[in-house]
This record gives sequence, C-alpha cells and structure tokens, in this order.
Amino acid sequence: MNSRASESWLRQRFAAGQAVTPIATGDGHLWRPAEELRPAAVLVPLVRRDAGLTVLLTRRTDHLYDHAGQISFPGGRAEAHDDSAAATALRETFEEIGVLHTRVEVLGELPVYTTVTGYRVTPVVGLVSPPSAYTLDAFEVAEAFEVPLTFFLDPANHQRNTLQYQGRTRHYYAMPYEQRYIWGATAGMLMNLYAFLTA
Repeated sequence: MNSRASESWLRQRFAAGQAVTPIATGDGHLWRPAEELRPAAVLVPLVRRDAGLTVLLTRRTDHLYDHAGQISFPGGRAEAHDDSAAATALRETFEEIGVLHTRVEVLGELPVYTTVTGYRVTPVVGLVSPPSAYTLDAFEVAEAFEVPLTFFLDPANHQRNTLQYQGRTRHYYAMPYEQRYIWGATAGMLMNLYAFLTA
C-alpha cells in the first residue's frame, strides 16, 4: 500500500497535531454578513479496503432544498443534544447511510468551512470499518460511492474554477472523478485534507 495512504501514516499525521493553513475556508460569510452562521459537521470517512483507503461520498437526492443532486460528505446541522462536532457528524452519518459510530475511529478535525447556504461546517476525519452494505436514507441520499484516497492526494486531479453568483465572482475547487463532479464545499474540504496530509 502507498505509505501516503496507509492507516499508520494517517494516525501519525493527526497525532502530530501540526497546524496547517487551510487552502479553502468557504465564503458563506460574504453572502450573509448580518446572519449568524449555523453550526454543522460532516464526517470525512476514510474507508478501510484491501486495496487501500478510500473516501466515502454521497450524492444528495434531486428534490432537496440545499445542494440538491450534489456530491457531499455525510453530515448536517448540529442539534442541541450533540456535545461535539464529532457527535453531530457520527449521528448524521448513521441517519444518512447507516454506519454505526462503533465502526468509526475519529482521528481529528479539519479547518471549519463556511457555506453560502449559511453553515459553519466542521469536517471530522474518521477511519471507517465498512458494513457489508450501506443503508441509505432514501429521502436525502441518492447513492453512496467510494474514491481512492490517492486520487485526492494527486495535485493533477485538482481544479480551481470561477462562477458568477448574485453579481459576484466566486472561486471554487473541483475534482471530477469518472462521471461524477465533486466541487464546491466538498472539494474545498478535500483540498484542506490534502494540505494537512501532505504538509
């Protein structure tokens, strides 16, 4: 296995606690300057596979109000009874794809990312022992799929693009994989994972 995508290497990186400047922090605060951003968390699930670690992603269903049809990490807004970002991420992961918290070893957190939809998202990185099958919440999740971690660690797969949104130019990252377009907040958090792991 590539040493830059092994479990022991990941644990060493997070145990070292090295502070790394994030590549992307999001721009939600620019569109909602008078609004308090709502706390949320996602799990960045690194799945143990015989061929090497993969990153588990989901595609949201097309009818959702926010980010319909887009590729994302499992996660969502914090609830009053969540005592940490990890608790939020693990609860939401179970609700969306049926992975129990006992199958996740939390390694640490990545820098907070603010979204244009008004969320202050904490990405929680965890090693996942996958179940035999994922149990998807049919209302929220259209599919779950995995991408080799090594794909995201290769700068050749990173794109930085622009678009016009409400009269402003927005910059965003994208990492197209096969027929799937991974972009926006998800790609931004993956860029921060890349920065942390390769610093």
